[in-house]
Amino acid sequence: MKPLRLAFMGCGFATRLHSRTLNGRSDIERYYASRDPARAAEYSRKYRGRGYFGSYDAALHDTSIDIIFVATPPDSHLDLTLQALSAGKHVIVEKPPFLLASDFDAVEASAREAGRRVFIAENYFYKPLLAELRETISSGAIGQPLIISINALKAQRTGDWRDLESVAGGGALFEGGIHWVNFMSNLGLTVSSARGYRPGSQEGPEKTIVVVFEYAEGTIGTLYYSWEIGSPTKGLRLSSIYGTDGAVTFETNGLGMGVRGRTKRLSLPKPRDLLGYGSMFDDFFQAIRTGAPARFELADARRDLELIEEIYSTLPPKGGGGA
Repeated sequence: MKPLRLAFMGCGFATRLHSRTLNGRSDIERYYASRDPARAAEYSRKYRGRGYFGSYDAALHDTSIDIIFVATPPDSHLDLTLQALSAGKHVIVEKPPFLLASDFDAVEASAREAGRRVFIAENYFYKPLLAELRETISSGAIGQPLIISINALKAQRTGDWRDLESVAGGGALFEGGIHWVNFMSNLGLTVSSARGYRPGSQEGPEKTIVVVFEYAEGTIGTLYYSWEIGSPTKGLRLSSIYGTDGAVTFETNGLGMGVRGRTKRLSLPKPRDLLGYGSMFDDFFQAIRTGAPARFELADARRDLELIEEIYSTLPPKGGGGA
């Protein structure tokens, strides 16, 4: 099988993370592009790449590259995606994908014209924990689900582009919380509305937010997301789903899960792909090779961003009072 040649655009945290996941795959050849040639060369050397480019333009127009992975700050995602499609490349875009849900219109049109695929790197959709929770709910093990409570509080330093709303596209919910919006949307229940509440100061990009989801099935879900409230147990957090006949309690990142209800069980994770990155890349690369649909397509990513916009629309104006 001929290897696919993938070029990362941007040499930062996301590229480091994905490079480690892809390391050792003989079916993927990795290249690195940066506006700083020395940085691109460093990443290629450190993460065992096949080469590097001293500019984004050079990578975009190299005819040997099959896939462009856009791993730059969000304000440049749309432009680089459209350029990559125009150059005849498939594209993987780091989340959050684009600044506006309406940006998907241009991306979908360009992808159709180019005959190429675009994927959004939403690994939470592929988490084993999410699949197990869907199965637990659909099996009726806890009866009708009534309340979902997700504790996604953490202390995360910024001090970079994430503090610039014009570059990041929003605050903590937009940049990191979009993972959890996806999680709340893929439990096998249908989100009918979502509303946000911002504790504390209303100035600047939010670092803490509470989101209440209403589901068509009658379930109410609450997401607690923060970059400024650390976990007292060094990152371990407990979340729960309560039903009419029991409950499921789990470590938020998937380190363990217990069900008590019509059935009782305790499950521990399979550590190989706890965060879902491996399954995500397997799915994307298979879709590129075969032309088959991926499990997570652009329409799904667009729905996540539409929910983010709905949540933000319910917050009071910055510097203002209540809604």
